[in-house]
Amino acid sequence: MKIRGIEDLEAIKERSGDLTMSGTRGKTRVILGMGTCGIAAGAHRVEEVLIRELKEHDLSDVVVEYTGCIGMCQKEPLLDVVRPGEPRITYGPVAPEDVPRIVAEHVAAGVVVEDKSIGRID
Repeated sequence: MKIRGIEDLEAIKERSGDLTMSGTRGKTRVILGMGTCGIAAGAHRVEEVLIRELKEHDLSDVVVEYTGCIGMCQKEPLLDVVRPGEPRITYGPVAPEDVPRIVAEHVAAGVVVEDKSIGRID
């Protein structure tokens, strides 16, 4: 399709629906930074604790996704929580000991862990 103006972009947006929840059918998403910088900062250990905590809280409907570097290497490991209908919250730097609190408070209960939050996309 050739895009000729804002109307064409608006039509594509309308047909696409909510791209922030694309392919997850309205499930909560947790996105972990696994670029070289994230891995060097300890993302694998954060992942281990994340998977364990999701199982312990019986949150099998939460989708865990991975992303590469997004340019905030100094804040790695980064972890985003995207709950349906709520802003995307970025946490960082996330230590393994931060994960139980983020899962219990934000992923499970919807309360943002403000002292670890570094970004928000509405």
